[in-house]
Amino acid sequence: MTRKPVDTGDPDRLYTVTGGRSRADDSFDLVTLVVSECRPTAGMQSEHARILELCRHPTAVVEVAAELKLPITVVRILLGDLLAMGRITARHPRAARSVASLPDSALLKEVLHGLRNL
Repeated sequence: MTRKPVDTGDPDRLYTVTGGRSRADDSFDLVTLVVSECRPTAGMQSEHARILELCRHPTAVVEVAAELKLPITVVRILLGDLLAMGRITARHPRAARSVASLPDSALLKEVLHGLRNL
């Protein structure tokens, strides 16, 4: 089975959506969970409104990008806009876990070594 290449959109459209910006906010990685803090308002950019609708429940950045059919960088720029306006909150899923509850790096290395030997 062959997969069709993903169409990331017309470059002119992407330029317009981001207002010409190409640098994304570093606050968002692929698994950052985003939650809407309000409903879309009249006159709001359609992509911003769609993100607010999608994120009524915690939604990962990668899921937002997939639903919007936009590149991750573009979505991160749009999320940065919404975060700056106070319309969303974002947190990394591991932010609630303490460092002590994470697996020991020596154990992870042993697991990786074991997997390579398979």
